[in-house]
Formats: sequence, C-alpha cells, structure tokens
Amino acid sequence: MAAGEPGALGGYYFRFLPQRPFQSLSSQESTSRLRQWSMLGRIKAQAFGFDQTFQAYRKDDFVMAFFKDPNVIPNLKLLSDSSGQWITLGTEVKKVEAINVPCTLLSMSFFNRLYDEDIVRDSGHIVKCLDSFCDPFLISDELRKVLLVEDSEKYEVFSQSDRDEFLFCLFKHLCLGGALCQYEDVLSPYLETTKLIYKDLVSVRKHPQTKKIQITSSVFKVTAYDSVGMCYPSRKSHEQTFSYFIVDPIKRHVHVLYHCYGVGEMS
Repeated sequence: MAAGEPGALGGYYFRFLPQRPFQSLSSQESTSRLRQWSMLGRIKAQAFGFDQTFQAYRKDDFVMAFFKDPNVIPNLKLLSDSSGQWITLGTEVKKVEAINVPCTLLSMSFFNRLYDEDIVRDSGHIVKCLDSFCDPFLISDELRKVLLVEDSEKYEVFSQSDRDEFLFCLFKHLCLGGALCQYEDVLSPYLETTKLIYKDLVSVRKHPQTKKIQITSSVFKVTAYDSVGMCYPSRKSHEQTFSYFIVDPIKRHVHVLYHCYGVGEMS
C-alpha cells in the first residue's frame, strides 16, 4: 500500500460519530454559562470511532492517521481565523504533536484547597484582589491569580503535576474563558461545568478484581502542522486555543474537545 493511501498509517481507519451527544456543552445551563464566558459557538466536542487496538506509545502514529483519514478530513471542525466560521482543515498535515495529559482524578475534592487557602470563601464567593494584567488576562480575583501568576504567594497550592492533570486544565480553560469573558463571582458554575464536561469526555470502568473505579481514557493535547506552519487547532497560538483528544481504548472512540479563543456568541 502506498504511503499516501488511507489506512496506510498504522492501519487505523476512523469513522465519524455525529449522533454522539455532548450534553455537557449543549444543555441549557451549560449554554448560558459558556455564553457568559465568551466561549459559546467557539467550543465543540466531536466523536470518532476507530478500528484497531490503541497503543498509547504510538500516539503520534494514531494522531497522524487521524488527520489523514478520509472520514476525518470532511468532518473535523475548526474555526476559521479570518471568517470566524466553522470550517474543515483543507490543508495537508505534515507533522503532529501529541502531548500526554495525565488523567487520573476521580473526585472534585481536588479543588477543596481553594477554600482552605482563602482563595474562595466558605460561602463560595471568590475573593477579589486589586486588578492587574497577566497578558492577555485581567486578574481581578484570587482564583485567576492562583491559575496564572507564577510568583504569587498561593501559586504552589497546586503543584506542577496537579496543574498538568486534564481536570485542572479543563477548569482553568473555563475560568479564563474567551475574549469578552464575564467572570463569575462564585466558584460553583466553574466546578459544575468542569465536572459535566469531564464526565462526558472521560471513560471509567470498575476494575474486575479490586472493584475500584479507574479511568480508561488517554488524553493528548494535539497540534498539527502543514507545510506553512501550525494549522490546527488554529494558525494563531493562544493559551485558550486548544484541542484535546480523549481516547477510549475499550470502546475505540476518540472524543475531540476543541476551543478557539475569540469573541463568543452574545445573544
């Protein structure tokens, strides 16, 4: 089989699963929150199936095969930098980068330390602080400070390995939002939405022997390049522009969570 033919790359064939709903993004409550955070219409989840055993150490082959697949090319959506419309890739991917994102957390109690450290009051209200900038983000409360300001006194409340976790990444992305993000005064909308999206994307199972719940998904932060440079998730790089591939090796599904930083839908 010639290298250019579909399926030549590691033997993976993909199929688009348009029927898979992502309630965590489409429910009425999530929609109104994403609108407030300036992410509505710019964040999307899509599901694809694949036909071979997934091996995490071959993630680059898997991701490259994904971008070359004839069922992915017309279906994978991204936002156009120029028009702001949803488009398909329309360029040939030459190189991919898939960074391992640890995904081990099973409880939202991970975030309890925000209360213990007076970042959030017992009432759930986020503690305000004097405005400062951490380009391009306005920091007007202790939550954004702990997320962004590395030399702030409470930054080490979360270790580097805490910050690498997919759950933390999701939470941080929602807190920082889009270009016209209206910040919440209380923590719960961020926690609830993080939990909904995490549960929607990540697969778990009961271990047959120990009966313990364990996460079966592998998560990668994905970037693709064509002959010009970066082409996915966008041609412009931004902390809030991302694509995560959440791979379920048992069901052989991959969920793609995509967001492109900008001004979300208003009305």
